[in-house]
Amino acid sequence: MYRPEAPEAALGIISTRDTRFSYAVFGPRVAAGEVQVQRLQGDAVVLKIARLQAQDAGIYECYTPSTDAQYLGSYSGKVELRVLPDMLQVSAAPPGPRGRQARLTGHEGQELALGCLARTNTEKHTHLAVSFGRAVPEAPVGRATLQEVVGLRSNLAVEAGPPYAERLAAGELRLGKEGADRYRMVVGGAQAGDAGTYHCTAAEWIQDPDGSWAQIAEKRAVLAHVDVQTLSSQLAVTVGPGERWIGPGEPLELLCNVSGALPPPGPHAAYSVGWEMAPAGAPGPGRLVAQLDTEGVGSLGPGYEDRHIAMEKVASRTYRLRLEAARPGDAGTYRCLAKAYVRGSGTRLREAASARSRPLPVHVREEGVALEAVAWLAGGTVYRGETASLLCNISVRGGPPGLRLAASWWVERLEEGELSSGPAQLVGGVDQDGVAELGVRPGGGPVSVELVGPRSHRLRLHSLGPEDEGVYHCAPSAWVQHADYSWYQAGSARSGPVTVYPYMHALDTLFVPLLVGTGVALVTGATILATITCCFMKRLRKR
Repeated sequence: MYRPEAPEAALGIISTRDTRFSYAVFGPRVAAGEVQVQRLQGDAVVLKIARLQAQDAGIYECYTPSTDAQYLGSYSGKVELRVLPDMLQVSAAPPGPRGRQARLTGHEGQELALGCLARTNTEKHTHLAVSFGRAVPEAPVGRATLQEVVGLRSNLAVEAGPPYAERLAAGELRLGKEGADRYRMVVGGAQAGDAGTYHCTAAEWIQDPDGSWAQIAEKRAVLAHVDVQTLSSQLAVTVGPGERWIGPGEPLELLCNVSGALPPPGPHAAYSVGWEMAPAGAPGPGRLVAQLDTEGVGSLGPGYEDRHIAMEKVASRTYRLRLEAARPGDAGTYRCLAKAYVRGSGTRLREAASARSRPLPVHVREEGVALEAVAWLAGGTVYRGETASLLCNISVRGGPPGLRLAASWWVERLEEGELSSGPAQLVGGVDQDGVAELGVRPGGGPVSVELVGPRSHRLRLHSLGPEDEGVYHCAPSAWVQHADYSWYQAGSARSGPVTVYPYMHALDTLFVPLLVGTGVALVTGATILATITCCFMKRLRKR
């Protein structure tokens, strides 16, 4: 090399053949491996200088001694090396505690924001490239373990590492510059895999005279160690106030508390809470009673639509289920189900965790209502075209005051003398309010149902036909009304079978044989008359 202060004095650096070629100023560095020459191929080598120093600036010459008898070409080439002072500075923004690594704890679904300060005072025109990288927890930091998250290239293009490309395209990952030297990375919808040690790497680039860009400096700073608390590890659900024993018609209140180090509901996290009930001894969590969705909108489960049930939030993380009037069918085990949802930037909610409480037993005392029903066909025998009257007497034992009775009539058709395999069909009935309900009569004729006594019901089938043949029964039920004006069935029963067979009248019985006999007589007479006439005409022709 030729230094600017002595442009005529050549300083030997390194040789591919002579190990003693290095001058004293380069000898220790060559011996330490800081200065190396590597052969790329038979006629090409590369000189590498590590830990560049200011005194390394100058004119560098690569040459090969010639043993040719005559000049055959260029045996040397020169290039100028300019060494710029290292003015690049990289640090965390804001800086962590002195002497300690900053540690951040975030919740799954929340935004993770990290800042980096990168500046340079180089006199020449240079560009900075800044990238954010992550090393997995407990892994040593180095180029092999550092995974790029997102970076701003020297041409001002923003690019993400392969695992984060989709999140950058979806808007969940952002990188921006704030002010002259502050860079900020935002990871929306943090996930468990985002935990680790984050670093900021700044590289300074300069444009060479040939128009190409070359990196002249690179520095890295530790930003923070980030822990991501997953919702599945934090979500917990408890219920109270303990095992319940209540009577029918009494209100039932159950409390559900959602606990854990959870992010508050907002744009990045949402929660839904519901109650499930399974009858005593039944497996599984059971059916839904009521729930509040992520928007706070309540809904009732199947079978509870006509009940007075309230599901409400009474505290920050406490929810209450209230049944205004419990029924014996409400007895069972109740569980509270909580679900946590997270949302990244501009994406839909996705379920991140769910937890069920322990079972909470609820016992509701029975009303003790016992019903019996006796049904019969008035008159015992009924003929076609007449009206069949079926009576049902109901007896009741027990039950609260104000008990009301309802009764319905059902029929099962006969097929070749046997009961059909299909379900029984409703013919008609009277509900607990005395309102008649008509079903489908097999014969399609008119039907009337009426209450003929306090505990006596009657079904009448007018203009009885052969299609009305079948086995009928009466099904009474006992109903209790609670303070919230809702009704529930406290008991039911079923009478014995009543066979309805429409008989034919005696005249109807003789009508068919009479028609047959008349037809036979007419045919016989016509045959005899035709025979006699035929024979007479033959004899007349002969004569």
